[in-house]
Amino acid sequence: MKPENLLYQIGIGLIPKIGTAHARKLIAYTGSAEAVFQEKAGVLEKIPGIGRYIARQITGNAALIRAEEEIRFMEKNQINALYFQDSEFPYRLKECEDGPILIFYKGKVDFNHQKIISIVGTRKPTANGRQFTNELIANLQALGQSIHIVSGLAFGIDIIAHKASLKAGFNTLAVLAHGLDRLYPPEHRETSGQIIQQGALVSEFLSLTNPDPQNFVKRNRIIAGLADATIVIESGAKGGSLITADIANSYNRDVFAMPGRVKDDMSLGCNALIAENKAMLLRSADDLVKAMGWQTHPKKHIIQTKLFHELRPEEQQIIAALREQNDQQVDTLASQVALPVSLLNALLLQLEFAGILQVLPGKVVRLI
Repeated sequence: MKPENLLYQIGIGLIPKIGTAHARKLIAYTGSAEAVFQEKAGVLEKIPGIGRYIARQITGNAALIRAEEEIRFMEKNQINALYFQDSEFPYRLKECEDGPILIFYKGKVDFNHQKIISIVGTRKPTANGRQFTNELIANLQALGQSIHIVSGLAFGIDIIAHKASLKAGFNTLAVLAHGLDRLYPPEHRETSGQIIQQGALVSEFLSLTNPDPQNFVKRNRIIAGLADATIVIESGAKGGSLITADIANSYNRDVFAMPGRVKDDMSLGCNALIAENKAMLLRSADDLVKAMGWQTHPKKHIIQTKLFHELRPEEQQIIAALREQNDQQVDTLASQVALPVSLLNALLLQLEFAGILQVLPGKVVRLI
């Protein structure tokens, strides 16, 4: 990413009274983050929702001066950034209406890995909750799954999930509620160092940002948005894990919950999610793999010639692409076959009805 582009991409998030929605609107009206800062105040204030005050803030230099400081911090500490229009930006976050414009990360990870789950839960887990978390991740590895696991580095289920992921050889992403110049809680510094080597620390917040209460709710939407599914392992009647589950539901992502005894305090939240049909009951790694359609299937390289010849050229093109690399995400497949996503979705539906392929959770396409 060119430094001059990054300067404006960071700067747009520093404009007072500008949230994600207004930032996207400004970029859409002007064409780019850079163009926002190059536009005249008189033009900017006519954009719906902007007005004179914000327009003057944009044409001032304060946001860009602070952005320059952040770039120096990033260069010094080997921190990377992804802009929402970058090809490597997490496509799952792109699908979220309130997703961030920019994310910062330290480490090395594929944000667009085929299988990503989030695991969240109480900060005071029972022995049963700790055991379930460890066994779930270990058994996913035993089943031959290749999964990235997201959590929030908090005490309790979060840190257990991160450690179990590292042990299983899975990449793990820790989404933070503060800037990457600090760590909360500090007790997890050693684990965070391991995560950088086998995943990434992720944040939408600039350096000097404290872990204030409101930032954890913002953090939770990224935990939910990065994943195909969110798993809640133990929660009281209220808590951040339930907020994350609600956000995941609002994104039309799958939600799972570990059931527990009716009167156990740490099972109240999960049992409520299941009872209210906000989450599927999760008993084991097998349950998750089956529900997500992640069973290992032998690839079928031969499709009946007669059937293949009856297909439209575009459908033959899709099948040929999947023969070369099965289990592709819809956006990736659309780029490979050079078809609009809208047309591709219609063709995929026809091929699914014909029993040739299936579209799995997370918009992953697989030949049957």
